[in-house]
Amino acid sequence: MAKPKRKQEGFTGSLFEENYLVRTLGRIAQDSEIALTELVANAWDAGASLVDLTIPPVNALVLTIEDDGHGMTPAQFKGRWMKLGYDRVKHQSAIVEFPPARKGWRRKAYGRNGVGRHGLLCFADQYSVETWRDDKGTSFDIGTNSEENPFKIEREGSFIRNGHGTRVSVIVERHLPDPDRIREILAARFIHDPQFVVRVNGISVALADQSGLIERMDLEIEGCQSAEAYVVDSTRTAKSTIYQGIAFWVNGRLVGSPSWVVGTEAVIDGRARFAKRYSIVIKADDWLTEIEQDWVRFKSSPKVDALFEASRGYARKVFSQLSVTLVEESSEEALIKNREDFKGLSPLGRAEVASFARDLVKATPTVSQDFLTAAVQAVINLEKARGGTRLLEKLTKLGESDIDGLDRLLSQWTVRDALAVLDEIDQRLAVIAAIEKLSGDETADELHTLHPLVTQARWLFGPEFDSSEYSSNVSLKTAAEKIFNKRVSSESFINAKQRPDIMVLGDATCSIVGTEGFDAADPTLTRIQSVLIIELKRGRFAIGREEMNQADGYVQDFLGSGALDGTPMFRAFVVGHEIAPKTIREKELMEEKVLRGRVQAVSYGQLTRSAHQRLFRLKERIPARYEDVSGADLSAKVMQTASQSLLSLASPSI
Repeated sequence: MAKPKRKQEGFTGSLFEENYLVRTLGRIAQDSEIALTELVANAWDAGASLVDLTIPPVNALVLTIEDDGHGMTPAQFKGRWMKLGYDRVKHQSAIVEFPPARKGWRRKAYGRNGVGRHGLLCFADQYSVETWRDDKGTSFDIGTNSEENPFKIEREGSFIRNGHGTRVSVIVERHLPDPDRIREILAARFIHDPQFVVRVNGISVALADQSGLIERMDLEIEGCQSAEAYVVDSTRTAKSTIYQGIAFWVNGRLVGSPSWVVGTEAVIDGRARFAKRYSIVIKADDWLTEIEQDWVRFKSSPKVDALFEASRGYARKVFSQLSVTLVEESSEEALIKNREDFKGLSPLGRAEVASFARDLVKATPTVSQDFLTAAVQAVINLEKARGGTRLLEKLTKLGESDIDGLDRLLSQWTVRDALAVLDEIDQRLAVIAAIEKLSGDETADELHTLHPLVTQARWLFGPEFDSSEYSSNVSLKTAAEKIFNKRVSSESFINAKQRPDIMVLGDATCSIVGTEGFDAADPTLTRIQSVLIIELKRGRFAIGREEMNQADGYVQDFLGSGALDGTPMFRAFVVGHEIAPKTIREKELMEEKVLRGRVQAVSYGQLTRSAHQRLFRLKERIPARYEDVSGADLSAKVMQTASQSLLSLASPSI
């Protein structure tokens, strides 16, 4: 005889452990203050104007929360209350629905993910709901002891009741709340709207009677009637922060929504600790004529501008006074978030970082906690680095635009990459600045400053020469010594081993470099393919026909010397302070209709102007750079800096 099948055989769904929902709600199911705050927020979202909480003196008695909100039909209750993770914004929007009698009221909803309605599970595993709308009511008993569902309707009934509202109740088995404490928290939490009254055991708390009231004072407004200002410490922040800030009350009604942005100007950062802890109420009962008809905002007028300015000034003054008490709390939290790195510092380093955090909060009370935490992390990293102190000093002197620029730079570049690019640009800007200063200085020692500077910076003569492949070799040096022979000067110059491409002549300095490559006709041996000759004239020299012919002769001599491997293309530049009138600035050397060389006359001014264009006219954007540095100092700086090769050209074509 076959055994009977067990109930679970063939089951393909999921099961829930007893009290599954209670164990997954987090603090809502453990903390009575949070649970009741969330349930009152539900009444707010239902468009209620009055909420009554009845808290029993001992366990085993009933706790109730009743509101006069819009209530729910049975279908709405089952579609909203009974759906796990109910998305209020998707199904109802973020704007509160009000009963018909409250036409024209406006408020934003707290609820987002349908968790707050389960707050009664903080007190027991089952509870009851009564909700009525359009004079019809429905009651539900909700339980959680089911394997098939995390919570379910145990019993449903109906009744007749005029009006609209909802009443939830539970027999308290655990976490019995303190009525006075709950009254204090809720009064501060929902203080921003005078049209939303919360009573605990029949007692509500007026604004002037708030236990968290810090101060009340008359707010004088130039040329207008005065207002009253109240500052309230909300003590505990609930999950939502949408209603923190300055609230304006006119004739017992909230204007717009509370915010730390008053008019078009932000008073403080809403993420700061102060912003999350304190609320400010401005009561302006005689300002009814300055309110828009829908109560969403004030009208635009000089009187309203004066009200806003006075409110902002008062808020900043209060904030300055109260923020001192938050310094230790804020700085301690930032250190805790960076505890692992903080512990790795030396005792002196830890003291420095802690002092920095406190000083930053004192100097900038409105600093957000996220920014403070990031700043502390940055200072810890600086403490670990040798150059940290100097960097920190530089950062303290940066202006707002520089800080924004630095943030954008570091979000797009690594520091190493940025340094590689900036070092190369800086080196080139320094070369240009040095040439401009030295070429116009009659007292400058051109031979030892200007000439080596220009001959090293081959990029000045065109991007095709910006390659590390240009170098001196044996055949070029041999040919140069043969050609210049008697014209070589005995003056001391750069060590020949350091700059074998340099030859000092009686009236000029020559640099001869070339590139090598494999000949297409004979790929087994390398040959010289391109030769660059830079001849710099000494003194304030004007280049004329004779100098151009002389350079032309150099190229012809090289081509006919027989000392070179191959027949390279020659580019020769004759550089001086100016070019004499009626001088041909460019000559081409042809051999059997084949271009073998080109000679060009250039002035130092032409070189620097062309270089500025290639550097995207950066000097015009940063004109003060190197303004106070002498040409000789700039030359020394550049010559001591190893130049980077950004391009690598296999065989530059001319």
